[in-house]
Amino acid sequence: MKVTKHQRQHRITKLLEVRAVGSQTQLVDLLAAEGIEATQTTVSRDLEELGAVKVRLPGGDTAYALPELPSQQVAPVDHLRRVLGEWAVEVTWSGNLVVLRTPPGCAHVVGSALDRSGLDGLLGTVAGDDTVLGVVSEGHGGKAVAGHLAALAGLAVPGRDSGGPGGRSAGGWSDGSETPANGDGKG
Repeated sequence: MKVTKHQRQHRITKLLEVRAVGSQTQLVDLLAAEGIEATQTTVSRDLEELGAVKVRLPGGDTAYALPELPSQQVAPVDHLRRVLGEWAVEVTWSGNLVVLRTPPGCAHVVGSALDRSGLDGLLGTVAGDDTVLGVVSEGHGGKAVAGHLAALAGLAVPGRDSGGPGGRSAGGWSDGSETPANGDGKG
């Protein structure tokens, strides 16, 4: 199967994470077993671009390894607390989704911090200009994760505050109901 360079390099990264690969030929064979066509020369270039190095394993064998990239390092909770405290202005939730509001142009900073946080139950984020959407695993639920994030940010815990912008609180409307007074869901 013909794949793009980025797809092939992603697959190489995954292979090196789960098994000891001692040679470029072995890596070519592993890719071929997955239906990915690559030559030894191509794999050599890919390993170079990925920053792969040979490391000695217990027992004396060598294998390729990738240095941990900053984007893959788990950030300490204090970093997340600082970012949320400075940039998150509102945290809301619905089902297994968490929505964080930021000042315009700042959502990517919060999204990146969340992605690198290793936060239990957070599957991933999508950041726009001033909004971050976090997808939470079914087992954790958006309410619990939103509460944790709001606490880290020093904001009112969703569902407990008395109203946010437009009279809507993080967990409902200012009168405590789940729908606006007119009942049409539009406020």
